Amino acid sequence: MLIIPAVDIKGGQCVRLLQGREDSETVFGDDPSAMAARWEAEGAQLLHVIDLDGAFNKSPQNIEAIERIVDSVHIPIQLGGGIRNMETVSMFLNLGVRRVILGTEAIRDPGLVEQACEAFPGQIIVGIDAREGMVAIEGWTETTEREAIQVAKSFDGLGLAGIVFTDIHKDGMQSGPNIKETKRLAESVSTPIIASGGVNDINDIRALAAIEPAGVIGVITGRALYEGTLVLKDALGVTGAKN
Repeated sequence: MLIIPAVDIKGGQCVRLLQGREDSETVFGDDPSAMAARWEAEGAQLLHVIDLDGAFNKSPQNIEAIERIVDSVHIPIQLGGGIRNMETVSMFLNLGVRRVILGTEAIRDPGLVEQACEAFPGQIIVGIDAREGMVAIEGWTETTEREAIQVAKSFDGLGLAGIVFTDIHKDGMQSGPNIKETKRLAESVSTPIIASGGVNDINDIRALAAIEPAGVIGVITGRALYEGTLVLKDALGVTGAKN
């Protein structure tokens, strides 16, 4: 199971939000590329980069910062935030991003996911963000009437690189990941699942590693790493990764 540090960009800075609220940011650095390089140096094998301004404004806003991250590390990057069309998907992949994450637009226009998977096999991820089991979109400001598992099933078989599953109530709260729902989702589809939201310490990593056989291939962690309640080297040790 991969331990995937999160680098969230807002206003060109590296930040974390609580439950995705735009007014709840904590700044952890003014150079996202330096932060990305730090996680690579500490042993990360994949980075999760989100353009938060892009997510809220529905189009990429931090392209220069993303380019600097791509130039500063050698490990793969998965990128989300404001990616709403094939032109943007193509642009970021051509910049050197390994995989792009389709979130809101995947829910609004499933045809875009099919088109992107055909054009870029193995490089497309769908982000499914849930609030009490129901999918939320538009930077988590709008909750739909669609169940997360049903949405995941609708994308199964397209050849996605993975599905990032985020429990919104857990995100940034360091209250422990939603193990039960993450496992249930993973068992319902053949697409690999990447868990996100709620990681606080090494015990959470152990709990997620225990459900890896269900199809959980990675976990994204941000605030826990930045605040030091989780040490990347220790987490990598739990999963057997070498740093």
